[in-house]
Amino acid sequence: MTKDASSKGQRGDAATRSGKHTRQLILDAAAEVMFRDGYAGTKLADIAEIAGIRAPAIYRHFSSRDDLVDEVMTVGHQRFIEHVTSIIDALPATATPLDRILAAVAGHLEVALTISHYAAASTRNMSQMPDDIRERQQELRREYGAIWRRHLTEAAEAGQLQPDLNLYAAQGLIIGALSWANEWWDPERQNLQAVIRNAQDLVRSGIGR
Repeated sequence: MTKDASSKGQRGDAATRSGKHTRQLILDAAAEVMFRDGYAGTKLADIAEIAGIRAPAIYRHFSSRDDLVDEVMTVGHQRFIEHVTSIIDALPATATPLDRILAAVAGHLEVALTISHYAAASTRNMSQMPDDIRERQQELRREYGAIWRRHLTEAAEAGQLQPDLNLYAAQGLIIGALSWANEWWDPERQNLQAVIRNAQDLVRSGIGR
């Protein structure tokens, strides 16, 4: 999968890099480990190995493991907001509210499956987060949910959705189903565009009229 740009070929002696670059390498490595092993399985030693540094050096940039985890989660949620917003904004002025919902479906799957370990890690690990991290992440989750809620509401007002549709439930079901794709998608069995088309067909048939 094409993921966040942290090239292993660039990893090496951290002493030759700027502090900012080293910090980014640590974040990229942490996102990779969290995506692969989950919150409980995320170990600083594994992060350090991928980043090409010694584990104690992580504490020069992050006060604790959970501080690092919290930032990965924040970046992940921001990736969803930024990418889905950009996909919707790129639509022509003639796009309908339902078109924007279907574009959001594509954007969510793109960022979660092929663009960002951060985004995938944020969806995979949210339920495992300690209460204090989960509470801090809620604001970004609400911001992302507001994107969907706005376009679902506009589609309903335009008469494009089933008249008895519960928008709150529809939003939760759609985002939940899209986020679960990280657990089953195999690019060797079905390419991304095919998954997107299937998901869009399901959403259009399920909530549209």
